[in-house]
Amino acid sequence: MTFYSGAMVTGVLIDWGGVLTTSLSDSIGRWIAADRIDADRYYAVMGELIDHAYRGGDGESSIHALERGELDGADFERDLAARLLTLDGAPPVAEGLLERMFAGFERVDTMYDMLRDVRAGGVKTCLLSNSWSNTYPRDGWDELFDAVVISGEVGMRKPEERIYLHALDLLGLSGEECVFIDDIEANIDAARALGITGIHHRDADTTLAQLEPVLRLTLRGTGL
Repeated sequence: MTFYSGAMVTGVLIDWGGVLTTSLSDSIGRWIAADRIDADRYYAVMGELIDHAYRGGDGESSIHALERGELDGADFERDLAARLLTLDGAPPVAEGLLERMFAGFERVDTMYDMLRDVRAGGVKTCLLSNSWSNTYPRDGWDELFDAVVISGEVGMRKPEERIYLHALDLLGLSGEECVFIDDIEANIDAARALGITGIHHRDADTTLAQLEPVLRLTLRGTGL
C-alpha cells in the first residue's frame, strides 16, 4: 500500500536487494537447495535474527553490527554457519556463505528503466541499501543515482532515522518531497515517520503503477 501526502515529489529513495533485483526469498531458496541446508533450521534461526533486527527487541544483534559495517562478514558467516545444519547433519561451509546466499539475485531491468525515466523527468534518485558485507554491481550507477547510501559504508542502517536523514541531505530534499521504495515494511514505516511517501515493493509492475501518480510521470512497463 502507498501512503501519499499529495506534495510535489521530486526524489526517489530505493532499496537494492529484492527491489532492483529478484526477491531475496528466491535467492535463499536456491542456496538452500544447492548447499543442502536444513531449511526448517535456517528459517527458525534467521527468522529470530531478522525479527529482532527489524521488528524491535532489547539490545543489538549480529545483524545490526553487520549492516553498519561494525562486524566483518567472515565473522558473521562463521557465527551463522555454526547455528545451521546441512541435510547431512554437519554445519555448512562458512567461507563464502553470504556470497552463496545472494548469488541468486538477478537484475530486474524494468526497475532500472524506471530509474532512467524518473531522472530524465527531473527527479533525483538515491540508492538506500542495507549491506551484508556484499559487493554491488556498480556499473552504470552514475547514470542511475544522484547519491548512493550503503549502510556498511556510512555506519548507519535502515530502519534508523539517521540514515534516511543522511540520504535526504545528500539529495537536498525534505521527506515530503521524496518517495521510498523497499521490500521490508519496517523500513517503510520508519521512512513514513519522516514524511516520506512509502511504497512496499512486491513486484515491478505493482510498484510502477503506484509510483506513477506519486511522481506524476508515465513510466515504461506500465502500458507503454
